[in-house]
Amino acid sequence: MIEKSISCHYKVLESENELEEPYASLLNRAKNNTANSYAPYSKFNVGACILLENGEMVDGSNHENAAYPMCLCAEQVAVANYHNRKSKEKIICVAISANSIEKIINTPVPPCGACRQILFELTEILNKDFKLILQGFIGPVYIIESVKSLLPISFDSSQL
Repeated sequence: MIEKSISCHYKVLESENELEEPYASLLNRAKNNTANSYAPYSKFNVGACILLENGEMVDGSNHENAAYPMCLCAEQVAVANYHNRKSKEKIICVAISANSIEKIINTPVPPCGACRQILFELTEILNKDFKLILQGFIGPVYIIESVKSLLPISFDSSQL
């Protein structure tokens, strides 16, 4: 038997004030995108924003449905908006933030499993990995240098 291990390395900043540009603006835009969320059931508003190589940003926010499995995550909406632009620009970073009308979210919110797969597959499509910046609405910021590190034993197109 061979034993292996999996780990994910990330940086933790005390607040968004430690971020350099353009990442500070990217995270701020993701926070602003939480206001565009449609979350009448969970009251959990998520915003995402994608930074492209040319400096452009692509927005996303979550949209719920009474039938929860039919909900759209903010990351999914941002990726769909990216594809809709038919941009040839590579992705540098994706920022994700969350807020709630019931409480202040003060811990970083990572992508769900489905979004991890979608983001992972995007690295395959683009032939380029990219980083993630995660924050609640306040509090610490996580910087994950590689989307691929969030899904270390991954299912990809080579297995089809």
